[in-house]
Amino acid sequence: MSGSSERIARLSPARLALLALELQEKVDRFEARRHEPIAVIGMGCRFPGAGDPDAFWQLLHDGVDAIAEIPPARWSADAFYDPNPEAPGKMATRWAGLLPEIDRFDASFFGISPREAVSLDPQQRLLLEVAWEAFEDAGCAPDQLDQSATGVFVGVGTSDYAHLLTRGSDLNAIDGYRATGCVSHSPASGRIAYVLGLRGPAISIDTACSSSLVAVHLACQSLRSEECRMAIAGGVNAILLPELTISLSKSGMMAGNGRCKTFDAAADGFVRGEGCGLIVLKRLADALEDGDRLLGVIRGSAVNQDGRSHGLTAPNGPAQEAVIRAALDRAGIAPERVTCVETHGTGTPLGDPIEVQALGDVLCPGGSNGRRVHIGSVKTNIGHLEAAAGVAGLIKLLLALQHRTIPPHLHFSKPNPHIPWDRYAFDVPTTATPWASDGSRVGAVSSFGFSGTNAHVVVEEAPAVAAGGAAERSRAVLTLSAKSGEALATLA
Repeated sequence: MSGSSERIARLSPARLALLALELQEKVDRFEARRHEPIAVIGMGCRFPGAGDPDAFWQLLHDGVDAIAEIPPARWSADAFYDPNPEAPGKMATRWAGLLPEIDRFDASFFGISPREAVSLDPQQRLLLEVAWEAFEDAGCAPDQLDQSATGVFVGVGTSDYAHLLTRGSDLNAIDGYRATGCVSHSPASGRIAYVLGLRGPAISIDTACSSSLVAVHLACQSLRSEECRMAIAGGVNAILLPELTISLSKSGMMAGNGRCKTFDAAADGFVRGEGCGLIVLKRLADALEDGDRLLGVIRGSAVNQDGRSHGLTAPNGPAQEAVIRAALDRAGIAPERVTCVETHGTGTPLGDPIEVQALGDVLCPGGSNGRRVHIGSVKTNIGHLEAAAGVAGLIKLLLALQHRTIPPHLHFSKPNPHIPWDRYAFDVPTTATPWASDGSRVGAVSSFGFSGTNAHVVVEEAPAVAAGGAAERSRAVLTLSAKSGEALATLA
């Protein structure tokens, strides 16, 4: 008998009972922390056609299609376009969801010299700007976060800017800023932490199209394990060169008319999009204690892998079903409570039927039973944002919860005949639809990477919080500040 066993054997029945209670309390605390709800307290975004969350909601609510022809500033659509995807060196699309003035950046605002800014990937520039805006939206002064236990989790994948700088360049012109500016993805998260002085984990993630939702999942895990007290999570994508679009065309992934026709019989692929989205997170108990504004609550999330399937980039229905079940289990939410799903929904003839069947087998295996589940995809509005796709869908869902309205899904006229619509209780709203509910509204977001990594997040609307005893004021002071007199006048 070991020493510890001997000591336990000598304990009185009363002491043993007390020890058992203490152990049970520890187990209960561990389980509670593992399932602790995570509050979304702020967000920021730059998406095609929308420069902030308010503009994004207006775009969604109004059913705006933000896809346009690729401008000459990126590359010549005429020179690279050929409707035949097999044409060498050509792409089968001339459209994309792009940001205007992606090259504009106020480097001095972030204390970055003009020389270093030249090497700074536009993805890092976007992340800095949107992170600042997201923290402000959360009521946190970004310049006062120095030394705080705040984590940074960023999905990022493309390296177009590094290739752009090296095209025909003189090797003698390469300086020390190139390595941290665009060659490696690690500074995408590390630079946010450096500029703001954040002391939590800073992690850059590349799981292809699921990167940003995986980033959100890891941020929630980090908060629950108390590695950080606050976190910012999301993703970014920039499209600067034609090479990847050519490759995707050769794989048959590009939609012929440059539109994601998700769930439609005419679905033939997706259109690429760029942008950045970030959300600010806290444990719900901390957010309530701090008096934060609540935008929604992440109840559970999960990540898994397709493993061996029909091909590296081919979706795996059983794996998708498993990740959805795992997220619901961790959320402690019954499948029938989910009434809206923002799908991965790329508009591919293979992917859409597999995703809908996986969702249906988990959420409504017995048919409708009088309950309907709305499904949609933000890719029909702004294209496939790849490493930022998941967070774009999550921000759409959070806005829908706040407005209690499900925005219209575009380019849906004839249901895909390969999807067994009569087996499941799914509706695809083509107009803005009130989000009815008997209790608190619950939605979910899916994101699947073509590397096989899947993510699913379950979100509940924010709980009603009693208003504080703030004094009524007939007048208030609005303070404005900026780095220069010219910037202050512009802001005013």
